[in-house]
Amino acid sequence: MELLENTLEVELEAFLARPLFCFLAQRSDSGPRVSPLWFLWEDETVWIIAQLEERSYPDRARRHPETALAVVDFDPATGRVEHVGMRGRASLESYDEELAGRLLENYLGTRREDWPAAFVDLDPDAYRLLEFTPETLVARDQSYPVSATRGRNDG
Repeated sequence: MELLENTLEVELEAFLARPLFCFLAQRSDSGPRVSPLWFLWEDETVWIIAQLEERSYPDRARRHPETALAVVDFDPATGRVEHVGMRGRASLESYDEELAGRLLENYLGTRREDWPAAFVDLDPDAYRLLEFTPETLVARDQSYPVSATRGRNDG
């Protein structure tokens, strides 16, 4: 992976460990598509749980593996805007319960007995893991100062 730019004030690994959404951008036969998804960043790879029957992004990964992915953390109260953008290739891999569990723990916590039923005991025949391997990565801190007198809902 080639790191083209990094102006983040936090470590890249720490930023990508936050429970944020990634935005998976793919080409389709009917034009570009973007999917907001949960992800796991491990060993310079992004992992996404892919439901085969009800979602279209797994098939797009098969047909058009060239993919872009963005992760943004934005807090209007503080003016924090941090962004990581990646370009690379996506592929569908076998479902790995341990890897999927680490991904879900990042969003749902480690107490699996507290997870919503929809996330427990996923059927490995109905799911795969989408593996996104970045070729290039740009990380930017685009934060801005916020006036102490400015309210959140001010226009």
